[in-house]
Amino acid sequence: MASGFNQKNKQCSLQELAALVPDGSSIALGGSFLHRGPFAFVRELIRQEKRGLELIKQSPGYDVDILCRAGVLRRVRAGIVAMEGNFGLAPWYRRAVERREIELEEHACASLTAGLRAAAFGVPFQPCGGLHGSSLPELNGWKCLDDPYGSGQKTWVVPAIRPDFAVIQASEVDAQGNVRVHGTAHWDRIMSRAAGSVLVVAEKVVDSAVFEAQPESTLVPYFMVQNYAVVAGGAWPGSSWPAYAIDYPAVEAYMDKNSDLRAHMAAAPEAQEGNHG
Repeated sequence: MASGFNQKNKQCSLQELAALVPDGSSIALGGSFLHRGPFAFVRELIRQEKRGLELIKQSPGYDVDILCRAGVLRRVRAGIVAMEGNFGLAPWYRRAVERREIELEEHACASLTAGLRAAAFGVPFQPCGGLHGSSLPELNGWKCLDDPYGSGQKTWVVPAIRPDFAVIQASEVDAQGNVRVHGTAHWDRIMSRAAGSVLVVAEKVVDSAVFEAQPESTLVPYFMVQNYAVVAGGAWPGSSWPAYAIDYPAVEAYMDKNSDLRAHMAAAPEAQEGNHG
């Protein structure tokens, strides 16, 4: 994080950030369920009428559901999918799968992580434990290898998963593009290392001295970040600890099968005047 490093300005608007994602791209989305997901970015993909995207995430919920609801996705690679215990399953996602409107490559969280790790480490596959007795290897055509060191054990291996973009919801970013999150990072770190490019939506910009004082807290260094936008409340209706908690009434209203998607989108923080990053 060289102080005063001369480089292009990476900050852009949320609209410009989403416009970097072409139709047909694969995107890995950070966060988990309703916690610190890049939901303002997801809604901007809908506003820009993106089509044919692939979503990659270990534990999606609101993000995959609203993208299915809007017809943005062609394919999903995911582990557990739910709106969390308060709200149950993701209804529009389930409908899209049942109607074969999207292609699903079903994973365990561990197997998806193994595929991302393979891409991050630059190898064609990664071993994954815990799959013996599961139907996932058969469904996905995964291979089982003998231990080359002679233990007699067999290990399932998952092929590399390399998203075109990893999109991270950050607590803080500095002008150079260094990224920090408060609380658990979920799977954001491995996503950022596996993807071809990293896009960031941050709650706020802080001085680089904050990062220099605690360099070990940097989740994604500036040289891995293509561009970032600043959108306060960008994880709404989810949480971004410690700035704000889940907006449970907003999630409940979204889940109403008779709810109006346009009204939900219009109520989002990024849709309010003066908050366009």
